[in-house]
Amino acid sequence: MTKDILDDVPSAEFPTMYGNFRIYAFKESSFEHLALVKGDPKGREDVPVRVHSQCLTGDTFASKRCDCGLQLENALLYIGGHDYGIFIYLDQEGRGIGLFNKIKAYELQDKGLDTVEANEELGFECDLRSYDVVAKILGYFGVNSIKIMTNNPGKISGLEAAGVKISGRIPLTVAPNMHNQSYLNTKKEKMNHYFG
Repeated sequence: MTKDILDDVPSAEFPTMYGNFRIYAFKESSFEHLALVKGDPKGREDVPVRVHSQCLTGDTFASKRCDCGLQLENALLYIGGHDYGIFIYLDQEGRGIGLFNKIKAYELQDKGLDTVEANEELGFECDLRSYDVVAKILGYFGVNSIKIMTNNPGKISGLEAAGVKISGRIPLTVAPNMHNQSYLNTKKEKMNHYFG
């Protein structure tokens, strides 16, 4: 019998430079997701939520090729500065293609392809992420509706399709640099991301 991700949810106090959270771990097959929770969001409407897919290169190594690390910091600062909120960290590296293939995509980008073209050259769709697990995680915390922190309309529609009630959007923009300007342009032009 397959275990549900809510069958065993370890948690602990988690003080950070962004504020004091409680950290929760959710195991979904071979994937391990995290939630950093500020305050008590149970039964609340309009809970600020960031659904952040793992980006080892940006989140850990501060890569300038993307805007992920700065989005992570800005989201945690925002949530940490409020009475309650949730930061969900999904084990979906490289928009779902994994770390190894993400580096292969980087290699293709170095040869002139954009991020969408690189994924397609490797045989992947532009974005393979699923948000069904997010609905389960938010249900675990008893959240009624969220204000999603994102620039990605695909994430909004994916969350809504998974059954998440979204009451609003909080923009999460960062200034471009010379290494990610083309990447951000591709997000805007080919993936219809909001900027502002």
